[in-house]
Amino acid sequence: MPGTICHLNLARGFRGGERQTELLIRGLAQRGVRQMLVARTGQPLIDRLAGTDGLSISSAAGNALAALRHGGGATLLHAHEAHGAHSAFLRHGFSRQPYVLTRRVSNLPGGDFFTRGVYRKAAVVACVAASVARVLEAYDPDIDTAVIHSALSELKADPKTVAELRSRYAGKFLVGHVGALDNKTKGQVYIIRAARKIRELYPDIHILLIGGGSDEKWLKQEASDLDNLSFTGFVDDVGSYLSVLDMFILPSNIEGIGGILLDAMQFGLPVVASRVGGLGEIVEDGENGILIRPRSPGNLVEAIGRLYNSAGLRAAMGRKGEQFVSGFTPDKMADRYLKLYENVMGGSLT
Repeated sequence: MPGTICHLNLARGFRGGERQTELLIRGLAQRGVRQMLVARTGQPLIDRLAGTDGLSISSAAGNALAALRHGGGATLLHAHEAHGAHSAFLRHGFSRQPYVLTRRVSNLPGGDFFTRGVYRKAAVVACVAASVARVLEAYDPDIDTAVIHSALSELKADPKTVAELRSRYAGKFLVGHVGALDNKTKGQVYIIRAARKIRELYPDIHILLIGGGSDEKWLKQEASDLDNLSFTGFVDDVGSYLSVLDMFILPSNIEGIGGILLDAMQFGLPVVASRVGGLGEIVEDGENGILIRPRSPGNLVEAIGRLYNSAGLRAAMGRKGEQFVSGFTPDKMADRYLKLYENVMGGSLT
């Protein structure tokens, strides 16, 4: 009899990991897989997946112990973030339910006994980039890892929103960044510092920071003297914004795979990204984008200027990016996870 996958995602808000969770659940539903979702009460993932075929949804407080009340009937648990991973580990201790984890970041996990147990007891840890897998293998060679890259989101653009945005920024060369305003990981303060120099060198460039987050108030204060940079706040219609940009930048300090780069490339955008984590697995320097040093506003200004000054280079990189992302569809990601589940369970799920 086919089994049931229980997804655990207890994160707040809706960031890249939650978008990937949604894409996977929808892809598996299309393949007839029975699924459960345990998500944090009141968070967007619940509403976004409501009504999905073959999916039952439970809400829980955002901690591992609260989530233990759910998922008991599942054949296999899949944890998508830290609280979910802790809950899967505890349930495995009580019921021996097997579980898999998805690891989305490239930093080392904690060295405490509990955290090591979470990773060691997982049937397999799916890493979103080969660089993430290498970090885990250095952390503990006994951890079983697999590489399953994140998928592009296949975002759509709304013609009315696109027309409004083009009117609002008429005459501007638009450089955009999409991400949670979390400077520790995303490095938006370096975009702000770069914007001061860009204002002098390229007066028609306007930078959009698309997203909201915990550092929004502070970053706005840092940028209060700039008229060439705008904050949009959280945007659900990301595709409309990508469709009006001339260039995309992701100067992160820490990154697993930077899935938003795939979306930017699908829209034909040349990209600039830090040489950290798995970003080099997406960006081939000089081919479909430019890689820069992290925490280097000067390097960021140079890369933006190089692309700004060459329409031909922008077009060539955009074409190569579009070709590259054809291998990163949600369908392909769902197929890879389904194969991983069936390998763990030793049988078919459909």
